[in-house]
Amino acid sequence: MTANLAQEADPLVAMVAAPDHHHVLLENDQVRVLDTRLGPGERTPVHAHGCPSSLYVMSWSDFVRRDADGKVLVDCRASDSRPAAGDALWSAPLPPHWVENVGDRELRIIAVELKHA
Repeated sequence: MTANLAQEADPLVAMVAAPDHHHVLLENDQVRVLDTRLGPGERTPVHAHGCPSSLYVMSWSDFVRRDADGKVLVDCRASDSRPAAGDALWSAPLPPHWVENVGDRELRIIAVELKHA
C-alpha cells in the first residue's frame, strides 16, 4: 500500500474524522484542496493532516489547537499578529489534534495539501 493510500484509509484524515468542517474542492495524484470552515464557538473532532500545506486565509478568527489529549498546542491569541483575509501561510503536517474557534467570526482556510512533499 502506498503512503497516500495508507493516509486515505486513516480514520483520522480530516475529511473522514471532521467532514462537517473539511470539504474537498479538488483532488488528484499531486494535491488535495480543502475548504476548511469553523464557526464561532465550534470545535472539530480529533483529526490529522498528513501532508504539508499551503494555506490561504479567507477569513480569520481566534482559535485554540489542542492535541488528542487536550494539551494546548497553539493559542493564536498569544501571537502579536493575526493573518488577514488574503494572507498565505505554510503548515507542516499536523498530528492528531482538534481546533476550537474561540473568536466571534468564521475561521475559513483554503488548504492545498501537497501529497508528495
